Amino acid sequence: MDRRNLLPIGQFSQASGLSVTALRHYDASGVLVPAFVDPVSGYRYFRRDQVRTAQSIRALRQLDIPVEEVRRLLGGGEEELAAALQEHLRAAERRLEVQRSVVHSLLSRLTEGAEMTHRVTVRQGAAERILVRGATLDNSGLDAFLRNAYQEMYEVAGRGPLTFTGPAFVRFHGVCDDENETLVEACLPFWEDGAQPTDLPEGMSVRELPESTLACTQVEGAAAAFPQILGAYDAVAGWITEHGFAFAGPARMVYRRWTGTPDHPDNRLEIAWPIDEPADDGPLPSNRLIVA
Repeated sequence: MDRRNLLPIGQFSQASGLSVTALRHYDASGVLVPAFVDPVSGYRYFRRDQVRTAQSIRALRQLDIPVEEVRRLLGGGEEELAAALQEHLRAAERRLEVQRSVVHSLLSRLTEGAEMTHRVTVRQGAAERILVRGATLDNSGLDAFLRNAYQEMYEVAGRGPLTFTGPAFVRFHGVCDDENETLVEACLPFWEDGAQPTDLPEGMSVRELPESTLACTQVEGAAAAFPQILGAYDAVAGWITEHGFAFAGPARMVYRRWTGTPDHPDNRLEIAWPIDEPADDGPLPSNRLIVA
């Protein structure tokens, strides 16, 4: 082997910007294997053209891409690597937008104190018969799921045709964001004494929801888009806990007005959370209004 084309590990470390310890680790993990290892001393040597690969590894690791994923990406072609980097950038931008929203929400709480920006009201929700399609997912798959689910449900409703008794809504059985999956149900309420759905596709069902008391707030325009809408959930949840109520079911996102574009200024959504009344109080009037 022509050692004139090889760099000892110390020089290769300086050229690549990777420490000797990191180079040994990447050798052991199969990400960057030396071109030659001295059988007597065990000293590692790298080809000069491996410097660019090492620099790429350093850059990918600076993006917090796991070592195993780095190895897979470097083993693929340039198109696969470019596509992965574009997706990583989109994910980073989504995380940054969430962080901006969280920071603005915290700053708003600090500057406004108890005067929250969301007005929380209490209303009575009637018993409903609903068409339901559910899936377990995180926020990255939410928009596509809801679009497909409602398209299928409106097709089923049109065959009845069903008589709608209220706006479509979504039930969240837990936290649904970029880090957490939960059961999400797209719901479409219809008149129980009218036409009924038939030939339901797999995964779609009819369910009965009981009458409920709901703590609610409404958001419009940009405030109705993710991640800004998370502040509305926090406001309602905070109001429920501060006023001594119990959570009595999954949170609902009700489409009061929807254009089909998530950040459209004409959108208006309602966050409605079923609650149980305090045990030591009488019935809660349906027209009671409390501002959080």
